[in-house]
Amino acid sequence: MVGIENNERRGVVRRVTTFFDGATAEMLGHTKSAIMDVSHILDHLNEPQREAVTAPLGNALVLAGAGSGKTRVLVHRIAWLIEAEGVSPFGVLAVTFTNKAAAEMRQRIEALLDIPIRGLWVGTFHGISHRLLRMHWQEAKLPQNFQVLDADDQLRLVKRVMRSLDIDEHRWPARQATWFINGHKDEGRRANSLPDDNDLFQMTHKRIYENYEELCNQGGLVDFAELLLRSHELWLDKPELLAHYQHRLGHLLVDEFQDTNTIQYAWLRVLAGSNGCVMAVGDDDQSIYGWRGARIENIQRYSDDFKDVATIRLEQNYRSTGNILRAANSLIRRNAGRLGKELWTAGGDGEPIRLYAAYNDLDEARFITERAQGVIDTGGSPDDVAVLYRSNAQSRVIEEALMLAGIPYRIHGGFRFFERAEIKNALSYMRLIHDRHADPAFERVVNTPTRGIGEKTVEVIRHEARERSVSLWQACKDAIVDGRLSGRAAGSVGAFLKLVDDLAEACDELELHELTEIVIRDSGLLEFHGREPGERGLARKENLQELVNATRQFTGELVFPLQDDDAAEVSMLQEFLDQAALDAGEAQAGSGPAVQLMTLHSAKGLEFPTVFLSGLEEGLFPHRMSTEEHGRLEEERRLCYVGMTRAMQQLYLTFAETRRLHGSDSYNRRSRFVDELPHELIHEVRMKTGVEVPFGIPRRPKSEPLQEDGALRIGQRVHHAKFGEGFVLHCEGAGERARVQVNFSGVGEKWLMLGYANLKPMD
Repeated sequence: MVGIENNERRGVVRRVTTFFDGATAEMLGHTKSAIMDVSHILDHLNEPQREAVTAPLGNALVLAGAGSGKTRVLVHRIAWLIEAEGVSPFGVLAVTFTNKAAAEMRQRIEALLDIPIRGLWVGTFHGISHRLLRMHWQEAKLPQNFQVLDADDQLRLVKRVMRSLDIDEHRWPARQATWFINGHKDEGRRANSLPDDNDLFQMTHKRIYENYEELCNQGGLVDFAELLLRSHELWLDKPELLAHYQHRLGHLLVDEFQDTNTIQYAWLRVLAGSNGCVMAVGDDDQSIYGWRGARIENIQRYSDDFKDVATIRLEQNYRSTGNILRAANSLIRRNAGRLGKELWTAGGDGEPIRLYAAYNDLDEARFITERAQGVIDTGGSPDDVAVLYRSNAQSRVIEEALMLAGIPYRIHGGFRFFERAEIKNALSYMRLIHDRHADPAFERVVNTPTRGIGEKTVEVIRHEARERSVSLWQACKDAIVDGRLSGRAAGSVGAFLKLVDDLAEACDELELHELTEIVIRDSGLLEFHGREPGERGLARKENLQELVNATRQFTGELVFPLQDDDAAEVSMLQEFLDQAALDAGEAQAGSGPAVQLMTLHSAKGLEFPTVFLSGLEEGLFPHRMSTEEHGRLEEERRLCYVGMTRAMQQLYLTFAETRRLHGSDSYNRRSRFVDELPHELIHEVRMKTGVEVPFGIPRRPKSEPLQEDGALRIGQRVHHAKFGEGFVLHCEGAGERARVQVNFSGVGEKWLMLGYANLKPMD
């Protein structure tokens, strides 16, 4: 369809909407067929969504609240640009934060437009940066076959650097050095730009960073953080290339804008230049990743850094009930500096939020399990239930309670497919077939399966590589020729080199899945992992077989239009290996319905009919460190807001009067976040009886004998002549038959008859 001029666009939108409502086509001033080309784009959108989709060409900030349909808006905005504004599909760049989200967006755009969009620029910051560097490897000063390092490969390389520098890893952990390097890259800082000072921590890690950079440049290695930094430097170093992309990619859309870090924001600003049209979609109330570099300031200052920004708020929620939304709104209003919005729903109020005060973490787990069972018993699926917690350490007792009840559960974000040892081993062999000089891959499998190549031999090879500035593969060949390896070691290393060469020859011209099948069989990995005892070996073999399925289903996407009539291509094997590295860390779903257990951070973007938000205690949530760092308490409150808005129908809040974590008992008061919620929206579930009462009613009625006489109370510290000190967990019965459960520090939990126990209050 012919592009619509900006000054006519709003009138056209109104006329299209009118046509949709049944008015005649003549009212539009366009032909009926042309109108129908764009009318379907606006179907099923509410008014603010339509406003965002049809916004004038320029900069816009879409504040999209939880469950307000932001993905729908992004997809329909792209379709509108292409069909109504006449923008080339190759002139649009859309950035998301996961490969899964990018794939979903492509599919939905293709379905909406009914055209193939293979070359559309939709992906993550890392994925798009990788795409740029593949196309412009020479300008980026990289070898054509540069290798993308995943987190595990990067850690191995850092350890190698530290060994060469004789740095004690017990004193200076390699993971800490990796965080140091990635943190500075995310801020756009190279090693040579870091200041020289007398701080030992800074000096040591700067030295590691410098040598790590040198080794990466020597081997053509690119880690995740380097993808963004290198592509940003590409913009700055090659103004003619930047001008080309600024002209071609004139319409930029960024999802989850509140999660961008410093280098991502800088990358975007440079690409946008002074004439690019940027639509930033995000929610400052859901900015919860400050601990990993996300800058909430980016979305807060967007309107200052970009000119003539139109702000559109998506506040209608299609997920949660009215009570849940009102409670969440009340909570988040306490944060300062918000851009401001108020979630609402056209649906009903729904059920009240339920609050349970547990005696301890075991009681909390019991309550969660009983209510989850109730969902299942009334026709729900285990998949309908999610248990969210602030710390992974909280999950153990919940897992045990679910197992005892026979309720299936799954740890969301558990060990991921491309991070599993057997998969990484297979990928390393495939990497060596593709590139013999891939050092991280070489180090991983040179003695896997075991072939008599010990650490001393590998260290000789590393030394040879350092001395001659060559790859480990070349160092092996040189060491064998020069006689630097003993006869036995030389034989073992030579056999490994021949194995890889033979695999490469056998796999030449094969389909990717055939290559994969030969590699995992002839490398010995299938037999090696199959020998592991019990279910573990079987699982590893099944995973290797699943890798064959993954390569069989892989179609490849790395064919990118540079100009209208030419393209850049890479081999299917290289593309799969790069995609595996980019995908490492994304969750792989298990099979069968199961209750979902996850941290609050992992829950972002998900929704469930029933949600348990557990561990709402001061010191745990909000975390005790949140009071020590500026801005952390507000981020903790945003995290609670995110957790609450995952719930569609039922929301449970739980806390424990006592909790055992990290080997010791803690006595915490309930979280301030509970007290910040409107009490009229909450019903408290009473201990033992399961009776619900409005929040704020005194928790212990006089009919409970333990509380009536005031001598003892739940949580009370007591002393027993035989068992020593403990604290009261629970009571049941009345009069002479009253019993009390006490957790004694020396002997654990005991049930005692209250009339005979002679317990003495300690405070």
